[in-house]
Amino acid sequence: MTIKYALISVSDKTGIIDLAQTLIQYGITILSTGGTAKLLHDAGIAVTEVSDYTGFPEMLDGRVKTLHPKIHAGILACDDLPDHQEALNHAAIPNIELVIVNLYPFREAIAKQHCSLDEAIENIDVGGPTMVRAAAKNYRKVTIVTDPQDYSLLSEELGVNHGVISLATRFKLAQKAFTHTASYDSAISNYLTSLDTSYQCKDFPDSLNLNFNIAQHLRYGENPHQKAAFYRDETVTPGSLANYQQLQGKELSYNNIADTDAAWECVKTFDHPACVIVKHANPCGIAIAGTTLRAYQLAFATDPTSAFGGIIAFNRTVDKDTAETVLKQFVEVIIAPEITQEAQHLLAQKNNIRVLILPLQHGFHRYDLKRIGGGVLVQTPDTQNITVSDLQIVTKVKPTSQQLEDLLFAWRVAKFVKSNAIVFCNNGQTVGIGAGQMSRVDSARIASIKAQQAGLTLTGSVVASDAFFPFRDGLDVVVQAGATAIIQPGGSIRDNEVIAAADEQGVAMVFTGIRHFRH
Repeated sequence: MTIKYALISVSDKTGIIDLAQTLIQYGITILSTGGTAKLLHDAGIAVTEVSDYTGFPEMLDGRVKTLHPKIHAGILACDDLPDHQEALNHAAIPNIELVIVNLYPFREAIAKQHCSLDEAIENIDVGGPTMVRAAAKNYRKVTIVTDPQDYSLLSEELGVNHGVISLATRFKLAQKAFTHTASYDSAISNYLTSLDTSYQCKDFPDSLNLNFNIAQHLRYGENPHQKAAFYRDETVTPGSLANYQQLQGKELSYNNIADTDAAWECVKTFDHPACVIVKHANPCGIAIAGTTLRAYQLAFATDPTSAFGGIIAFNRTVDKDTAETVLKQFVEVIIAPEITQEAQHLLAQKNNIRVLILPLQHGFHRYDLKRIGGGVLVQTPDTQNITVSDLQIVTKVKPTSQQLEDLLFAWRVAKFVKSNAIVFCNNGQTVGIGAGQMSRVDSARIASIKAQQAGLTLTGSVVASDAFFPFRDGLDVVVQAGATAIIQPGGSIRDNEVIAAADEQGVAMVFTGIRHFRH
C-alpha cells in the first residue's frame, strides 16, 4: 500500500527530522501539529499544519488539535469497504496511511519530586492515544509508529519495498502501539488511584496495573514439565537484573534467572569487595575482603559442597586471578559489574558458563509482588540497612568494634537467607548458614553442622537471627556452637528471658528493632 499522507505529532522528537526527510524522498505529504510542525519547518522540510489541513484552528491551549473528522476518517477508513471510500470522496478527505505519534511525557512528569496534580493532569495526552488506537485498529491500511527506535525499520522497509510497508510489519507495529497506549493508561490509573481525597499520595493505588514485555522464552520453568518465559518490567530500575548483558554461555534458565537475581540483590548491598554464592535461592557463602579474589575464596570456603553448580555474584571487577580460581569449581553463572579481557579469555575456555555483566547501581522497584491463588500480594521492598547507631545493646557484655562490624555484616546476609535464618560470621566471612527451617533451633543446628562439614570453627563467631528468639533454647544452641555475640530484632514477650540467658553465658547481644523474614 503506497503511502501518500503521513501525520507526525511527537513529544519525543528524537530522530524525527531524519525520518521526515526520508518520507519526503518518497513523495509523502507530511501533516503535523504545533511544536513538531515548527521543528520540521525550521529544518527546511515541507509540512502542512493540521489546523490548515482541517480548516479548524487549534483551541483550548492546544488540547484540541487532531480531534477532527478529517483526521480520524482519513485514518480509520477501510479500502475494502466501498461506503468508506465513498464517504471520504464525498467529504474530500484523503487517506492517511502513516501515523507517527508518541505521547505527552506523563511518567516523566510525575517522576519529578514536586509534581503537582495539575501538572500531572496537563501531561495526560488525549488526541495522541486516540490517533494511535485508530491507526493500530486499521493496521491493514495504516502504519502506526510510536517508538523512535522503529524509525530505522520504517526507513529500511520503505527503501526495500519502494515506498510500501508490509502487512506483517504493520501488524507488528500495531501490537506495539496498543501495548504503548495500555501502558500509558496504566501509569495514569496507578497515579490517580494512589491519591486520597486530599490529593495526598497513598502507599498503594486502588488499582494496580502492571506492564511487562517479553524478554526471553525459556526452555522450561522450575521443572521440565512447566512452560516459562521471562518478562521485563518496562519501568525497570537501573542496576536490576533485567538489564544484564550476557557475554558468553548457554541461555539462562528459569532457575538461573531467579538464583542470579537473589545473588545480585545481595551482593549490591555491600560496600567492600564482596562475593555471594547462591544455590537454590539461598546464599551458601558470602564474604567481604580487600580483593575480589579473597572475597571469593572466603565465600567458597563457607560451604564448598553446596557451592557446586552455584551462582556467583561479585560487586567489583572480576580479574584474571579471580577467574582462574573460580574455574576450579563447577559454576552455572558468574555476574559482575565488569570482567577484564584477560578474565573473559580464561572463562571462554568453559563456554557453557553463563557470564553476565551489569553496572552496579542501587535502584529498587517500588513494589515487591508475590502471586497467590486469585490475587497478588504487594509490599514495598525490604531495602532497610542498619548502622551501629541503630543498635540497642541489651546485655552486660558489650560487643567489641570488630564484633560490631561482623554483626552488621551478618545482619545484611540474614536479610537474603530464607526464614528461619541463622547466620554465623567471623571477620567478614559467613562460617555457617541455616536456612528455610520451620524451627529456628533447627536452623541454628544446621548452620553448626554446615560449619563442621566445611572444617570451619564457630568459636568466637557472631550470629544473626532474622527474627527474635521466642525462647532461650535458640540462643543456647548458637552460644554452645561458639558464638560470642548475637544480633536479632528483639520484640518477643520473652526478651528478658533471652537477655538473661545471654548474660548468664557471658555473651554480647544487640537488638535491631526490625526483622527480615524472607519467604
